[in-house]
Amino acid sequence: MQPKVSQTPMEKPDKDDEALQMKARLDRLSSALEAKNKSISSASDSSDPVAGGNIGRTMSLGFRVLSEFVAGIIVGCLMGWQFDEWFSTSPLFLILFLALGTAAGFWNVYRIAAAPTQPGKTDQ
Repeated sequence: MQPKVSQTPMEKPDKDDEALQMKARLDRLSSALEAKNKSISSASDSSDPVAGGNIGRTMSLGFRVLSEFVAGIIVGCLMGWQFDEWFSTSPLFLILFLALGTAAGFWNVYRIAAAPTQPGKTDQ
């Protein structure tokens, strides 16, 4: 013989109450998630130049650094090669001006990196 189990409203919640509780919980979680996302995005805007929408400015600076460095080396090689042609001293001026062009490239990169990064100031 099985005992009778009585079901009271406390034991088995109504489906409407359950749905309302779930909806309220979902709303609380959604608002907490939105607040967290806003705080993360505002923090990343100030610290990370890429996350703040400045990816174009960051890429421009990177390409400028690359071009300054490569241009110094290429100009040094061309000048050394031309002086070697004029004076018939095969690798002497090429090696010398290659070293000078590399040093000039590093100097240009250093100047860009050491420049103040304030929004109103421009690199020179």
